[in-house]
Amino acid sequence: MPAAMPLDDQLCFSLYATSMAITRAYKPMLDRMGITYPQYLVLHALWEEDGRTVGAIADRLALESSTITPLVKRLEAAGFLTRQRNPEDERQVQVRLTDRGRAMREECGCLAEELLTRSGMKGEDLGALNREVQTLWNALRAGQG
Repeated sequence: MPAAMPLDDQLCFSLYATSMAITRAYKPMLDRMGITYPQYLVLHALWEEDGRTVGAIADRLALESSTITPLVKRLEAAGFLTRQRNPEDERQVQVRLTDRGRAMREECGCLAEELLTRSGMKGEDLGALNREVQTLWNALRAGQG
């Protein structure tokens, strides 16, 4: 049996470690805003399209609905969004931003600037890297079928 490659030679580890480093870089700013990184992702999904269902948010973030529900409840308690059962389908919970949740979008703009500063990379280089990683992610998801 061949030996496992060193961690630094494994793409999965590089992506994991980079993701953790980005989350740590964002944490102080998110702490000041009173939200966690997963809560930021939920808000971001709603900035893209307000009024999504919990299931649609889960799909957008590639997570399970059971993971999204507690995040949404905490964001609602903090005044960032509201939840309401769909009157046409009681199984669906629709999530809408409040004025406070919409206002957070401007505050969160600093996250991208922080990543750019810390990376030392140009915006177009980070964009190209992101597109390559998205291509890999899409290929891996397509292969799950």
